[in-house]
Amino acid sequence: QVQLVESGGGSVQAGASLRLSCSISGDIANVVCMAWFRRAPGKDLEGVAVISNDGRSTYGDAVKDRFTISRDNDKSRLYLQMNSLSPRDTATYYCVADRYLSACDITTKSYYFNYIGPGTQVTVSS
Repeated sequence: QVQLVESGGGSVQAGASLRLSCSISGDIANVVCMAWFRRAPGKDLEGVAVISNDGRSTYGDAVKDRFTISRDNDKSRLYLQMNSLSPRDTATYYCVADRYLSACDITTKSYYFNYIGPGTQVTVSS
């Protein structure tokens, strides 16, 4: 089992930056794929950024060149650095992970991840 808890959300003005963190515990040694998804009001879950076991990262088109995903070497924490935030980034952000995925990139659907955190709210005002 793997447990995930996000932190770092909040309310900011457009143009600001935020850094989300995800604390990961349990069988972290076998986690092979970690990602951030988000859900805006009235919309489906959207892939934001994914990082594979070998450290390759991929991003959704809406956040490319503004957001950066990273993790600690021991995989105990996952991060999302968000710059140049806009109101369109307003959403609940979820940390997800899986121990078995062989395909791990931004095209991997959310339902393939077995573990998801409770989420952290990010609100960006204009």
